[in-house]
Amino acid sequence: MSGNKKLRTDLQRSTNVVYQAHHVSRSKRGQVVGTRGGFRGCTVWLTGLSGAGKTTIGFALEEYLVTHGIPCYSLDGDNIRQGLNKNLGFSSEDREENIRRIAEVARLFADAGLVCITSFISPFTKDRNEGRKIHENAGLPFFEVFINAPLELCEERDVKGLYKKARAGEIKGFTGIDSDYEKPDAPELVLKTGEISVNECIQQVVELLKEQGIVPTGVMEEVNELFVSENKLNRAIADANTLPTLSITKLDLQWVQVLAEGWATPLKGFMREREYLQVLHFGTLLDGGTINLSVPIVLPVSTEKKESLDSCAAFALEFKGRRVAILRNPEFYEHRKEERCSRQWGTSCPQHPHIKMIMEGGDWLVGGDLEVLEQIKWNDGLDQYRLTPQELKQKFKEMKADAIFAFQLRNPVHNGHALLMQDTKRRLLERGYRRPVLLLHPLGGWTKDDDVPLDWRMKQHAAVLEEGVLDPDATIVAIFPSPMMYAGPTEVQWHCRARMIAGANFYIVGRDPAGMPHPETKQDLYEPTHGSKVLTMAPGLTSVEIIPFRVAAYNKVKKAMDFYDKERHAEFEFISGTRMRKMARSGENPPDGFMAPKAWKVLTEYYSSLQKDQ
Repeated sequence: MSGNKKLRTDLQRSTNVVYQAHHVSRSKRGQVVGTRGGFRGCTVWLTGLSGAGKTTIGFALEEYLVTHGIPCYSLDGDNIRQGLNKNLGFSSEDREENIRRIAEVARLFADAGLVCITSFISPFTKDRNEGRKIHENAGLPFFEVFINAPLELCEERDVKGLYKKARAGEIKGFTGIDSDYEKPDAPELVLKTGEISVNECIQQVVELLKEQGIVPTGVMEEVNELFVSENKLNRAIADANTLPTLSITKLDLQWVQVLAEGWATPLKGFMREREYLQVLHFGTLLDGGTINLSVPIVLPVSTEKKESLDSCAAFALEFKGRRVAILRNPEFYEHRKEERCSRQWGTSCPQHPHIKMIMEGGDWLVGGDLEVLEQIKWNDGLDQYRLTPQELKQKFKEMKADAIFAFQLRNPVHNGHALLMQDTKRRLLERGYRRPVLLLHPLGGWTKDDDVPLDWRMKQHAAVLEEGVLDPDATIVAIFPSPMMYAGPTEVQWHCRARMIAGANFYIVGRDPAGMPHPETKQDLYEPTHGSKVLTMAPGLTSVEIIPFRVAAYNKVKKAMDFYDKERHAEFEFISGTRMRKMARSGENPPDGFMAPKAWKVLTEYYSSLQKDQ
């Protein structure tokens, strides 16, 4: 490929040099590089025609691995020629030297314990084999991945306009036009980018790296469901009908649903004491890597029940006379309530609504392996919205989503929330994502008495979509089954991590997430910005990017919600949740542009129904 002036490449070979061995071993380096432990150094060599998709796959793979705790770096052909190889042209000699240098640099990255991804046309078999030899001589894995796209497709894409120039004779020696590309004879993997999506390509490469022991099995965050498999169900039901029983509350059943559907992966049931202590003191599970899990998921029992079940190898969990699950190999341990509450909430105030339930609950906790007999249904007309993580992942796949941004909420959606979601989508599109999908994910478990009930919130969310405030074609509305705890920054990590399990890679965090006023002082129980600050620092949330909340207020000039600008303070009006509820109760309309009219109507109908009930 000419057009660039040929630079001198006669390089003098170094003499009188002796290789110096490192004092740090690869196994020792692997202990400190990345968050998952173990040496993972290797090179993934992407080769193929210009326009085949090497750069797209290289950077997407880098993003995937890094966000899953695997140290990685992508070397791209154009980028390298702007620095290390800027003195090389496109003669056959310079191309050979270009690839040799890249192979040597990749070897150094791999030796440092990183997965090095190289995205170079590298058209000649001889040069690629030399790159492999450099790695083999160093005892480092080398994986050749052929990005196989037909020349016609690459020309059709022609992102850089190079094929057009080559066809016009403006560029000479262009690979695929007037210079050969030698296809790999036996690559470790072939990716046909004209037939499968980028995400499918990434999964195939990750599978290859898993098979070769580079990527640990747990990195793909498989959802750990606890439902009894169909071929074992009859026997499990028969067992449940003969086992002693423990009656559980509606709150307990909500946690059974959370565990069964895999939201708390990798838990196999209610926490045993070791897991409970790790979560209570460190906010993470520590066995098998650092896994963020900030809230105890436990099953309280009374002393009387503990004594009657203590010697049982298993017992059934019963809700309203129906046996819903089996708890096997139970482990009982003391429920130190004040200590638990002080650590989880930062207070043990008995007027806090969730703390009140804990203080009134059992004095023992029981953990064990959970076998859930069937999917939990509430028969409230909303079960179709209760999608499991697996079901959500399938929906994202069907929608061809390349970015999923989640918004957790327990309140009605106003246009300030919508503005933040709209802005997030805009920013993702600007970053190069083509099909970002919003997961609008209201919490569906227990909430305090003065919160708007789930059924009314779902009606209000439907009205927001109906009015086009959010794009119905790029939004999934589903219900998150977890109970609410009102535990502020501690709880918001749980909310984020659960959405990460369901496939979200961006998470919008608002002001004072999971917060509430202190029951006695009426001041904010948590500093309103701490939730977003904690999320950006939290361990074990590497595969999700936090989108911090930007303050939105009503712009009186625009007659719409707008991001607050202190330089134009006089233009803005802050409408608090208290004021919003007061207006809805009185049937008063908010300022135009605060909330979609149909959505506001749902809210006023809810508060009107309360007055009728009274």
